[in-house]
Amino acid sequence: MELTHVTSCAQRIIDSIETVIVGKHDAVELTVAGFLSGGHLLIEDIPGVGKTMLAKTLAKSVGGSFKRVQFTPDLLPADVTGSSVFNQVEGCFIFREGPVFANIVLADEINRATPKSQAAMLEAMEEFQVTADGITYQLPKPFFVMATENPIEYEGTYQLPEAQLDRFIMRVSLGYPSAKDEVEILTRQIKHHPVDDVTQVLDDGEAADLQIAVRDVFLEESLKAYMVALVGRTREHPDLELGASPRGSLALMRCSQAIAAVSGRDYVKPDDIKRVAVQCLAHRLIVKSEQSIHGLSGREIVEDILRNVPTPTD
Repeated sequence: MELTHVTSCAQRIIDSIETVIVGKHDAVELTVAGFLSGGHLLIEDIPGVGKTMLAKTLAKSVGGSFKRVQFTPDLLPADVTGSSVFNQVEGCFIFREGPVFANIVLADEINRATPKSQAAMLEAMEEFQVTADGITYQLPKPFFVMATENPIEYEGTYQLPEAQLDRFIMRVSLGYPSAKDEVEILTRQIKHHPVDDVTQVLDDGEAADLQIAVRDVFLEESLKAYMVALVGRTREHPDLELGASPRGSLALMRCSQAIAAVSGRDYVKPDDIKRVAVQCLAHRLIVKSEQSIHGLSGREIVEDILRNVPTPTD
């Protein structure tokens, strides 16, 4: 598949999403890049700013099967992955697939469930498979998890385990709309919700091909070294308890390739890396408690690293 076609498809997806999500072009582009990268996306923000609508609109735009899991404190792991039930007619146990068996899975308010239920998705997100009763079941392709998360300060939320956070290729936020954009949101929803009008903009099976094609975006050796240098700085930063793993480097590479393709290029530029670095790395870092108390965040540390690591030149 030509990369020009990837760019064209990405733009169609973006245009479709923006019929519903108003005034958040950067977040929408990053979301589409996250999908094309073949990873999974964590959307963290306060309730009511459009996290669920973003996931629904992306799912309708790219086609394929879509299922939603509403994470609650009483959710069990089997409610996510599926379980074996006894078939009285055939006299044996059969596996009943859970909602994780879909092309796009919306894990809504994932941090309202207990850590045990959150961890039920680890194998699915990393291995694209589910194991139950000693039998492994492959998940459909493409398989993309969009998880929404309320800020941890909100009542009734649990901290996501570090191992699970590391499985999300990016974490993005939407934030409040501007006054002008909020008026536009009201105007669009006077009679009905615009998500009802969203239609599939890709051909059947095209989404998986796009994810494969993005990996052909050229990445120069000096930019690989630049990515490794950025990630390496997190491992030696004095304000961090834990830096990013090699999975962070891979996430940075995949998302840089994807954002380059979305931008219409068949090669990665340093600006592509800088654009996705915070979203790819900040959620993987553990800030030392004494610094966290004073409000220092992973985002600020990544931004500081970007300022201090020399950018490769042509």
